[in-house]
Amino acid sequence: MKNLSPHQRRVLFATSLSYIIVILDTSIVNIALSSIAQNLHSSLSGLQWVVNAYTLTFAALLLSGGALGDKFGAKNIYLTGLLLFAIASLLCGLSSMLPVLIFARILQGIGASLLVPTSLSLINGTFPQSHQRAKAIALWAGCGGLAMAAGPLFGGVIIQLFGWRSIFLLNIPVALLGIILTWRISAPNKMKQKRALDLTGQLWVIVALSSSMAVLIQVPQLGWQDIGIRFGVLVALLSWAGFIFTERRHKNPMLPLALFRFPLFSATVGVSLISAWVFYGLFFLLSMYFQQIRGWSSFDSGMAFLPLTVMVTVGSFISGKLNKVFGPLWLIFACCILYAVGFAGLFGMADHLSYWRIALFFPALGLAAGIITPVATAALMSKVPQEQAGIGAGVLNASRQTGSALGVAVFGGLMSAFQSSSDGVFLAVLVGIALSLFAGIFWAVMLISTSRCRPPENQR
Repeated sequence: MKNLSPHQRRVLFATSLSYIIVILDTSIVNIALSSIAQNLHSSLSGLQWVVNAYTLTFAALLLSGGALGDKFGAKNIYLTGLLLFAIASLLCGLSSMLPVLIFARILQGIGASLLVPTSLSLINGTFPQSHQRAKAIALWAGCGGLAMAAGPLFGGVIIQLFGWRSIFLLNIPVALLGIILTWRISAPNKMKQKRALDLTGQLWVIVALSSSMAVLIQVPQLGWQDIGIRFGVLVALLSWAGFIFTERRHKNPMLPLALFRFPLFSATVGVSLISAWVFYGLFFLLSMYFQQIRGWSSFDSGMAFLPLTVMVTVGSFISGKLNKVFGPLWLIFACCILYAVGFAGLFGMADHLSYWRIALFFPALGLAAGIITPVATAALMSKVPQEQAGIGAGVLNASRQTGSALGVAVFGGLMSAFQSSSDGVFLAVLVGIALSLFAGIFWAVMLISTSRCRPPENQR
């Protein structure tokens, strides 16, 4: 980006660095799942928890992460998140038992929940002009896309050379570098707000998300008749009801429900959730398919992902120009169609099709994923009032992490629910197509019918 001040460059570099390790940790872990299973004697459901312990915590606490940034200053919370992420990565690398690894992944999720919304708040406050902000967000998201693209191959190499623990230990020097860079950033005082935290709502959403994902992960093994599953469903329903009730009555809710009256907000949250659902669900599915069904090594599996993940990077970096030419309405709609086409090309995957026959459709899936994230983020952040920037960023990213957890739980559940892997993969592909088409239609209908609606300001 040209014509940036030194301060703007420092902010953009520091925030992009944190997003790299947050996304890198997601993509690399998928490549390490087979090694973790062998070393820690984990079942498929245990591997799902290794992934979802991070994403669930990330999703559940993102709303409070944005609120904390608004209350205590984005820079302060950002530094706290970096330090916690470094400590948690060390614990992950030293874990010798599966429960310890899952606990450390939870700590990583807490750190990530502080990093992502505050990084967007820093960008939003540092780039006041909408066109500069859109380019900055596109570059920030592009760095995440680059981490996604490099993660599988990079992870495959270092796992092959140094073992799965090295993927976590490498986060530590990167996080420490981020702390040094962020320390030099001068954050504007106007980004601080005196606002009470919604601890009751936070507790409800933690219970609601955890119980919901526990049911989805365990039901393939236990069945719907199991008393524990039925109890989990009851807890999930009551928790979601309690969360909504609390948010409607709280003076300063962590999730202002009035924001959903703004059609762009609802559409962005919905399409972001579904995009993460189908993409990360597919990523988990393919990781298991390559390593456990085809018996490929970590390095070979990482190489296999390249046609998919490279296009995520390409999509992220060209999203700003495409958004300027076509606008978010038709661009995101087209990406949802690309998702559906990409999934349709995966039919027959479990019947041991040629790898290149499968990889032929990877670019469509990667391009769609790479474009949707920055375009949807820029569209929302350009409309959210400055005083609600932290909440807006938190809700948007919480929807993505919730979608990621849903993808791992649902697609992983489909793999384990059927005796024949081909049946589970076939149904997962159908689910991916249906969700992609629904997301495109939902996005287009919401934006076309209410294109002149304005966001609610200072509402509960």
